[in-house]
Amino acid sequence: MAEKFDVVIIGAGAAGLMCAAEAGKRGRKVLVLDHAKKPGRKILISGGGRCNFTNYDVTAKNYLCSNPHFVKSALAQYTNWDFISMIYKHGIEFEERDHGQLFCVGDCDAKDIVKMLMAECDLPTVEQRYKQDIHHIEKSENGFVLHANTDVIECQSLVVATGGLSMPKLGATPFGYKIAEQFGLPVLPTTAGLVPFTLHKEDKEDFAELSGIAIPVEIKAENNKVFKEALLFTHRGLSGPSVLQISSYWKPGEKVNINLVPEVDVDELLARSLEKHPNQSLKNTLSKVLPKRLVEVLIERKVLEDKPLKQFGPKQLKAVTEVLENWHIAPNGTEGYRTAEVTLGGVDTDHLSSKTMECKNVKGLYFIGEVMDVTGWLGGYNFQWCWSSGFVAGQWV
Repeated sequence: MAEKFDVVIIGAGAAGLMCAAEAGKRGRKVLVLDHAKKPGRKILISGGGRCNFTNYDVTAKNYLCSNPHFVKSALAQYTNWDFISMIYKHGIEFEERDHGQLFCVGDCDAKDIVKMLMAECDLPTVEQRYKQDIHHIEKSENGFVLHANTDVIECQSLVVATGGLSMPKLGATPFGYKIAEQFGLPVLPTTAGLVPFTLHKEDKEDFAELSGIAIPVEIKAENNKVFKEALLFTHRGLSGPSVLQISSYWKPGEKVNINLVPEVDVDELLARSLEKHPNQSLKNTLSKVLPKRLVEVLIERKVLEDKPLKQFGPKQLKAVTEVLENWHIAPNGTEGYRTAEVTLGGVDTDHLSSKTMECKNVKGLYFIGEVMDVTGWLGGYNFQWCWSSGFVAGQWV
């Protein structure tokens, strides 16, 4: 005998739990299914355990989507301020970091975000089941029939909140994409986003000894997208907020352009140093504004020439500025889904209603969160998309 629910939500992550809470508040009988042992696994590890849950400044420009207008409706229906109100309601302490990013602070951490969502879902009409193997889904006259473990479950609305492919160690799978394809929805090509770069062998060897050094940079992709944040050298390549941001815009084979000294007027530094200390070496001059070891590596790679400043002509000094402000490097690739924070691509939003998250051609089928072709910048934007899309679907399922 089949169990009957109004709504079945596949996925107990940020979007799925938000949707379950909202649908439950409307009196809908909701069942949340997840193959993991417990809810919110990605929330728990986010932000170093402090969870960058949203941002003070959220607009459509903070998202990548094949249809850039798609995100506007959901973000307007449930804003960052709405989520911040929920945070206040549950007494979770938080702080603002760079670029408006909001993190749990003090005695509060990512566990408190999961507890808050579970408290919101603590309704008589909402049930959750874990360690669930969903091995069959089919459309029925009244909605959908699912076979999960040994149970047969019927529902009017089916919500897919399965996430993307990033961080497979947390249980990420392509299951949501398979459901989309089963019901005729295109899935746009997926790649790792917000992910460190790996370098070609020679570059990797040259820069590996700089591992752990971070500097403020301005980084640009070949499509001219620019981010101004920290870059971190690692033993595998390049990381840090600036690299994670630009990785979502980078295409294999392309170079990235990096201004290593965005806060420094190099022309002025060189002119002033030449006047006051003409015998000073270029290395010692530049080591005032860059880590000395980085300057040495650039000299070893013959990107820069080290000699006393007085031996440089005006054109050569200009060339030094050009090198530092327009350093090019071609990544070998990225670290992939293993360390990626998000998945680019996913279920094609052209086939979904931006106002409800429902599939235009399959009544009662909804997609929310990261499984869709919506990817936010680093800084709390991906969680905000989960809260907004989950809330919106929860008003309609």
